[in-house]
Amino acid sequence: MQKVLITGTAGFIGFHLAKLLLANGDRVHGFDGMTDYYDVRLKQRRHAALLQSPNFSCDEGMLEDSEKLDAVADRFEPDVIVHLAGQAGVRHSLENPRSYIEGNIVGTFNVMEAARRHSVQHLLMASTSSVYGANTDMPYSECDKADTQLTIYAATKKANESMGHSYAHLWGIPTTMFRFFTVYGTWGRPDLAYYKFVDAILDDRPIDIYNHGNMYRDFTYVDDLVCAISLLIQAVPVRPDTPEDIEEGDSLSPVAPFRIVNIGNSDKVKLLDFIEAIEDALGKKAIRNYMGMQKGDVPATWANTDLLQRLTGYRPQTDFNDGIRMFVDWFREYYGK
Repeated sequence: MQKVLITGTAGFIGFHLAKLLLANGDRVHGFDGMTDYYDVRLKQRRHAALLQSPNFSCDEGMLEDSEKLDAVADRFEPDVIVHLAGQAGVRHSLENPRSYIEGNIVGTFNVMEAARRHSVQHLLMASTSSVYGANTDMPYSECDKADTQLTIYAATKKANESMGHSYAHLWGIPTTMFRFFTVYGTWGRPDLAYYKFVDAILDDRPIDIYNHGNMYRDFTYVDDLVCAISLLIQAVPVRPDTPEDIEEGDSLSPVAPFRIVNIGNSDKVKLLDFIEAIEDALGKKAIRNYMGMQKGDVPATWANTDLLQRLTGYRPQTDFNDGIRMFVDWFREYYGK
């Protein structure tokens, strides 16, 4: 039984990962700030569901509170840390950029310090496809340059990758960074587009469609995502003896036990097709409000997941039509709509 400390267990992805690891027989401790970025009741219900397991425990606290985080890590003594908490959202970073510095830079530093002090077997941390920024060479590969971030959110995540690499090099902490691609699914985040679309369509409110619908995303179902993370926990990076030992297409650092891995569906879907899938699942048409491109947004994302498959033998494969139907079924039951 592994002891896994997960930050962000009341959040969308952290909840699903904790649920999966508990089902696999691991001992999980959650650390979450329960912030009001969106409905706290949803976060509380996620934690309540996890607390049904005797192998789950949790503490409430902010990542910026190093003393609280250190006390939790000292008490739990994790074998593995999976860092999923932080300030999320591309669009919110335009309105409140300071929270991203505090949550994503300071908070991540505190997590890395806890990992260093406890000499964890593996530190895994969330990054984002947004770090690819203005890169238009698709599908995105982990070995592509990622130097043109377009938002402070993406910039903080790219900084997290650099911070993680430095600690892996300095202290020998095996570290894996995930670059997530447009995650959706049950128990999701109400600030995300697909969640807003379903809610608005059911209430006969218009939905905002940016870039006049000429948008493409690599939609990744949350169950696929956390399955990939659970497998990557076992794929511990090892510092190579020489750079020549690194296989082509592997993002493994030549000077540290550090690797970056894309987790996506490896399928570029047009936003309008995704909206039609929502309409089909609801049996109801959307009132569409077409708009220009939003500041900081990109027209397309698309993941190359060859490295994920090489490391784990797994490739996310939930079709977006099936994923949307599962989300709509959950949404109707949860909200009684």
